[in-house]
This record gives sequence, structure tokens and C-alpha cells, in this order.
Amino acid sequence: ADTAWLLVATAQVMLMVPALALFYGGMVHSKNVLSTFMHSFFALALVTVQWVLVGYSLAFGRSHFGLWGGLELAFGQGVGAEAHGSVPHLLFMAYQGMFAAITPALISGAFAERMKFSTFCVFTVSWSTLVYDPLAHWVWASDGWLLRLGAQDFAGGTVVHLSSGLAALVVAGRLGKRLGYPQSRHQPHDVTMACLGGGLLWFGWFGFNGGAAPAAAAAWVLTTASAASPSAASAAPPLKPNQPNHSSPPPRQAMVTSWGWWRPGASARSPCWGWSPAWWPAWSASPRRRAL
Repeated sequence: ADTAWLLVATAQVMLMVPALALFYGGMVHSKNVLSTFMHSFFALALVTVQWVLVGYSLAFGRSHFGLWGGLELAFGQGVGAEAHGSVPHLLFMAYQGMFAAITPALISGAFAERMKFSTFCVFTVSWSTLVYDPLAHWVWASDGWLLRLGAQDFAGGTVVHLSSGLAALVVAGRLGKRLGYPQSRHQPHDVTMACLGGGLLWFGWFGFNGGAAPAAAAAWVLTTASAASPSAASAAPPLKPNQPNHSSPPPRQAMVTSWGWWRPGASARSPCWGWSPAWWPAWSASPRRRAL
């Protein structure tokens, strides 16, 4: 049962990559939709290869000072059908690989329409190797130094969302403001596409959260059930027609903003807590929108 569920969860997380392409693709100018799509799909391809070659070993190999893993698992060595917890080791590697792949795809929204594709490819591989893999080791490996200090990140709030958010902030800061901003505000060319992408991301979130607890029925139920309430609570406050001055963040942005802050403790909080801070993600979506 654990193996079957983790297979489904892995497929759901993989689906989030094209969903992200739809989400970002709907919010850029129509002439840049294809390049925006390629950011997500090439991130999936490049990071999957990098993950098999060295990434998984750096993240989950034998720990060196709690900072990074060794290379004994590089090129898939020693990773097969043998058990890793309650699931096959190869399946665990594939599931974690989808986390690694979607993270640089998330960053691409900060430089959509503004970065050469070759530069994007170099950035994606370099960032995954030098930032994501060591950070995953710190937080998720059994001997990671942050885990030993008591850090909790059940489903990627730190490893995926905090890291990608900070990277996006740095990249956006280096690139500077868009031409004409803030005198002329960019409008999404296809809100329907963006909303469809957001809905598919929401669907994928059930696997993103729930797959992190394949062997614990209670934790699985809690994390899967809690996948709905923060998104719904975040999207509800701005569910009104956008004002001409764009003072209210769109529901799709408020919804996506909620995912990062809820995931670290998803296994320890009741879904009811997803409703209580509904104002926070709705508020935080506004400065994020202005920053990017």
C-alpha cells in the first residue's frame, strides 16, 4: 500500500511541473509563453538527470559533517528495489527527485521573459547542485546539522519554498525593475491558463504533502486533508473583482502563497489551523506581487 501510494504521489508532484508552466505561462506576454513553458519542462529534464548523477547522493548520501552527502550513491549506485523504510529505495529517490525538479522551476517565475535560455540552463544545474542538494541534506538527511538541531520541514516549506523564494528574490533584485514599472503594470495575457495551472498545482499538492508520510496512516490522512484548507482560506479573502488600482491580489496568487508557510508542520497541525491565519497569505501575496 505504501509503495502504491508513493507511486501516485510521485506522479502528482511531477504533474505540478506542467501545471506551473500553465500558471506562469498565463501571466506573461503572449509572445513569451513558449519560453516560459520551456523553463519548467527543461528544469524537469535537467534536474532529473542531475539528480540521478550526483544530486541524490549529495542530498541523501553518507553525511560529511552534517553539511553534504558523499558520492557513494552517485549514478544510482546502490539504489534499487531494496527497501528504504517501507518503500523501494528507487521509488524514494524518484519521489525526492520530483521535489528537486520543481524547485528551480518555481524560481523561473522571477525572471520570466528576462533571461537567456542558455543562462537559465546553467543556473538551474548549478543552483540545484550547490544550493538545493546541500540544503536537502541539512534538513532531511538523518545526520543533517539542521535536523539535529530540531528543524522540522515535513513537506518542503524550507527546502523547496524558502530556498526558491530567496533565490527568486536575489535574481529579481539583480535584474532590476521591468521596463516601465510601476507606471505601466503588466497584465496576464490569459487568466484562464493561469487559473487552470493553479488548480492543477492544488491537485498536485495532495501528493506533495501526503507522499511525505507513506508509512504513517495518521500523518498521511492529516497532511492530505490539510492540503485543502490553507489554499481555500488564502484564496477566499480576495475573491472579489479586482479593483482598477490592483489593490487586491488575485485569488490564484494568494492561493499559491499559502503553500510555503503551511508545509513544514503539515503533519503536526489540524486542517482547522489552515483557516485561522487566512489574512496572512492574502496579505503576503500583495508585496510579493509588487516585488516581482
